[in-house]
Amino acid sequence: MTELRVPDRGDRETLGAFVARAVRLDGQAAVRLRNRGNGIVEAWVATPFECLATRAVHGEVEPGDVTVSGNELLAALTVARGEQMDPGPARDLLWQGELPAGAAWQLVDELPTKVISDLTDRGVALARENAGPHGTPPASLMDQAVLTVSEGDLEVKVQMRCLFALSGMGFFDSAHPDDIIRVAATSSWMRLDARYGAIVRRRHALLPLLF
Repeated sequence: MTELRVPDRGDRETLGAFVARAVRLDGQAAVRLRNRGNGIVEAWVATPFECLATRAVHGEVEPGDVTVSGNELLAALTVARGEQMDPGPARDLLWQGELPAGAAWQLVDELPTKVISDLTDRGVALARENAGPHGTPPASLMDQAVLTVSEGDLEVKVQMRCLFALSGMGFFDSAHPDDIIRVAATSSWMRLDARYGAIVRRRHALLPLLF
């Protein structure tokens, strides 16, 4: 049986807001819950923008790495009267991708939320002007690098889809323009950390296997 324990009510509300936003973006969203250690549990979702979104709260999940339905987890968080709850049965087959390994993240730059917000607004306007027959923005716009930041020899390109994911998950608030969004990276992954969560994406596409 799957069991999630989140002692603090504020953390339960924070996790509930994260899951609600994920379900709003994708009604069939799956949430991967994973113990990070030291009493921290991470929640991960795959967004429609081909980026991962994550939020960490104080708590623990059993088993220590399990995927559940976003709708069922949201229901459990909504009706939870205490710190322990049943997030629904394990649905590990719903999780298709990988998560970043435990390598240390290197801080590359810190950007004001206003910069990210302005770039996102411009991207939304362009997406509306260039939407395809189904209302979706062209891949060329989504893959466009709108920011390039560097620290020493490490250079990170931030694509428009990452900003859309950051905004779509409600991770930053234009009411706090002085907030900072941190850009960090490993050799394989990049990460944008904002007030309410983080967006993670591979820096380079995986090469197909040849047989």
